[in-house]
Amino acid sequence: MVLADVDEEALAAAAETVAALGVDVLAVPTDVSRESAVQALAAATLERFGAAHVVCNNAGVVTLADPWSGPLSAWEWVVGVNFWGVIHGVRAFLPLLVGQGEGHIVNTASIAGLLPGIGAHYDATKHAVVALTEDLYTTLGSTGLPVGASVLCPGWVRTGILDAHRNWPAHLGERPEEAFGSDIVSGHVRRAIDEGMTPASVADLVADAVEEPRFWVFPHPDFVEVAELRWRSIAEGRDPALMTDLPGLPPAEQIFTEILASLEEQ
Repeated sequence: MVLADVDEEALAAAAETVAALGVDVLAVPTDVSRESAVQALAAATLERFGAAHVVCNNAGVVTLADPWSGPLSAWEWVVGVNFWGVIHGVRAFLPLLVGQGEGHIVNTASIAGLLPGIGAHYDATKHAVVALTEDLYTTLGSTGLPVGASVLCPGWVRTGILDAHRNWPAHLGERPEEAFGSDIVSGHVRRAIDEGMTPASVADLVADAVEEPRFWVFPHPDFVEVAELRWRSIAEGRDPALMTDLPGLPPAEQIFTEILASLEEQ
């Protein structure tokens, strides 16, 4: 198994855990927003194991900065990791998989790739990952190349995504301030994440999709139901809803009321 992470301390801990299971592990510190780093990851994989079989482009970050009045650096960070990271991963590993005649690519998007509601930076990149992966899948199928592709669109999973700012890149300057009201929203989101699926449960679903093989990986059917309502409204030509209730969170109107109350207190 090859592990890659920009957080070297977390990477070392994960490698130690996996190695303790008797797995041969290669840990490569990698900033997926940099093409050269991901190409180096692919080269290290090939040098150590001679092949790559299942490639998971899983890195993701979220920012609480205001997308319209906050600094552009917030966009650069999220787009760099969430979208360019997937592009770099596919471009680096796809030639290896095609050359060896088999393999599978799993790109982690989010249910936010089908249902906006988390924030402009995040939603935009996750929509892009879904589109990229669907195009990849159809291209592979139409050309007959023996490589599979899946897109993972989870809802709440127990990860450290809300603490992604701990890895804010120094070259982008000072970390952006959080948008007004984001502390209220993030508080609710953090509780939903803490009560969400375990990463291991999601991994089991991904493994099943690779084995079948299957394109869509939806760990949270309740989110898909909400997304389906959105698709129906699109088909009917209705304008987007001002607020969307997401499973696991209080009603959007309640959150909006809490933010207004906070504004009145200041």
